[in-house]
Amino acid sequence: MTDDDTIQAAGCVLWRTSPMDVPGELEICLVHRPKYDDWSHPKGKLKRGEDPLAGALREVEEETGFRCVPGARLPSALYYVDGRRKQVGYWAAEATDGHFIPNREVDHISWLTPDAARTRLTQSRDRDLVDALLSALHLA
Repeated sequence: MTDDDTIQAAGCVLWRTSPMDVPGELEICLVHRPKYDDWSHPKGKLKRGEDPLAGALREVEEETGFRCVPGARLPSALYYVDGRRKQVGYWAAEATDGHFIPNREVDHISWLTPDAARTRLTQSRDRDLVDALLSALHLA
């Protein structure tokens, strides 16, 4: 299998400080994808020739409705989908403004504390990204 066979994707671990529950407490945005009935971080396939960070920011806005400011590069995930390798590059990203509108790909988002996000995430590889975010923000 060559690198050309690998599906390239990018996403962000989107975070904000809580506007309501406990002011100043970190919240992480998770997306629910009805096609897979799973909870994950916002991510998606890159367009041909697209810069991975630009693709990650585009996917966050498409899936969550929020614009964001990228931060530290987080670990990439490598796994197989229908027999093909998929590599997803991730960044920490702070939400700035926007609002969610349900769409075909994502029907719900949740802003959760890191512990609640770990519990809600479907894939263990996504749980590891919560720890990577906290480390990048010097909270771990």
